[in-house]
Amino acid sequence: MRVLLVGAGGVGTAITRIAARRDFFDHFVVADYDPARAEAAVASLGGAGGRFTARRLDASDRAGVSALLREERCDVLVNATDPRFVMPLFEAALESGAHYLDMAMSLSRPHPARPHAECGVKLGDEQFERAEEWAESGRLALVGMGVEPGLSDVFARYAADELFDEIEEIGVRDGANLTVEGYEFAPSFSIWTTIEECLNPPVVFERERGWFTTPPFSEPEVFDFPEGIGPVECVNVEHEEVLLIPRWVDADRVTFKYGLGEDFIGKLRTLHALGLDSTEPVTVRSADGGTVRVSPRDVVAACLPDPATLGERMTGKTCAGTWVKGTRDGSPREVYLYHVVDNQWSMREYGTQAVVWQTAVNPVVALELLATGAWTGTGILGPEALPPRPFLDLLTAYGSPWGSREQGPAGK
Repeated sequence: MRVLLVGAGGVGTAITRIAARRDFFDHFVVADYDPARAEAAVASLGGAGGRFTARRLDASDRAGVSALLREERCDVLVNATDPRFVMPLFEAALESGAHYLDMAMSLSRPHPARPHAECGVKLGDEQFERAEEWAESGRLALVGMGVEPGLSDVFARYAADELFDEIEEIGVRDGANLTVEGYEFAPSFSIWTTIEECLNPPVVFERERGWFTTPPFSEPEVFDFPEGIGPVECVNVEHEEVLLIPRWVDADRVTFKYGLGEDFIGKLRTLHALGLDSTEPVTVRSADGGTVRVSPRDVVAACLPDPATLGERMTGKTCAGTWVKGTRDGSPREVYLYHVVDNQWSMREYGTQAVVWQTAVNPVVALELLATGAWTGTGILGPEALPPRPFLDLLTAYGSPWGSREQGPAGK
């Protein structure tokens, strides 16, 4: 297997460090708009970097991506960029006859008249519009294959296959007790993506109603997370699982709630009130006295520390998981399937902070399953469309086991 990895930021660099310890691939081409980032990712592998090459690539340049895929004879494109670049990379892979894997899907657009009640363009809609072409190509586009979405979707499939007869609700619940020394506000993941997720109208799925939206930060609940993280208030957030899981898993309701905390929510609301969450360029004065067009959200991202650099200052754990409520053998049952990463462990073992490492390990596991033939498919598939047990077993073999907890309401 030859892989084109597009994006050498925190997640992309972590992907290289995890993959370098495995033998399922022949070569990784690590590409980034900033060639220094790609070169640094490869250089950090030391003697293990012989199967890796750094290249410069503009992820928005579909023709350039297609040309590099052909030149390097890559079998699969792994997208580790932010969601703005999903469609050119997705289309370049299809055009070039390569498989495709991403961790976040094509962007949504709110309903123009009723954004907090009805869906407009949903996450992934632009990709699923090309489903027939992908199926005819004989290639696989594995979408939403990070941790959330990704591992959370694998958990949903596993619960449906092995733990429940009927499912009332599948609720992805994400929480952490991570702190970053020296910063009043330092998100542990891309602020660009965080703003997109948290300020867009959240989507909920109900069998009788289909997909619909609610106001941001709706339906707060306190969820008790395992391994010492404890109770965290979680709220509805727009996320791909709600759009993916109902396509392949039978459930009455699907939700995604994120443990943001009151302070984080307050800062996001302030950004929105000031228009600093906007992606539409505005004209500002430049250092040379002229003017330049710049997106307010990009300015916010530039003012905050790079999440990939926060590991040394970060302490605590992060938890991604899927809570499932239903029945088994006629009796009520609730289970929380989860994956916890301790920042101290990920920094010691990989030199990568916990949130970034937890995101990165799952596409590498998926690549290995595709390389060995344990996972196969054509067309556009989510993780829940594939058998879960090989994935969960291999994740454990990577040294990062998952857990399962029988529980009652509110995560107790």
